[in-house]
Amino acid sequence: MRELVPGVQVLVHPECIHEVVTKADLVGSTEFIIHTIDAAPAGSAWAIGTELNLVKRLADARPDLTITYLDKAVCFCATMNRIDLPHLVWTLENLVAGNVNNRIEVHSDVAHWARIALDRMLALPGAATPTTNATD
Repeated sequence: MRELVPGVQVLVHPECIHEVVTKADLVGSTEFIIHTIDAAPAGSAWAIGTELNLVKRLADARPDLTITYLDKAVCFCATMNRIDLPHLVWTLENLVAGNVNNRIEVHSDVAHWARIALDRMLALPGAATPTTNATD
């Protein structure tokens, strides 16, 4: 990408593959990506590694930027696309009524080790802060 678009900034979500994350200029949450593009100077170029529809929305919102989807294999997160206002309202109304829908249960051993991994990640210094990587 850097050869095709000189000066491009590579901005990725930490869930991208490790090789991509380590070579990115900026790594951060979905919120971090949105704020970074909101604050980007006009005329700048960005290659973004995150969910396709988010990249499209960012490009539509900032036509003064060059925004490219980083992944060659165009795929979108079907599960993320199911989260919309009507489904959120339905879920919240059911919770208020005492009905729990779509409960996800995992084996207690899986839950135990997942909790340990999550606690370790959250305990890392700066874990809640997006990282900035040096450019190669």
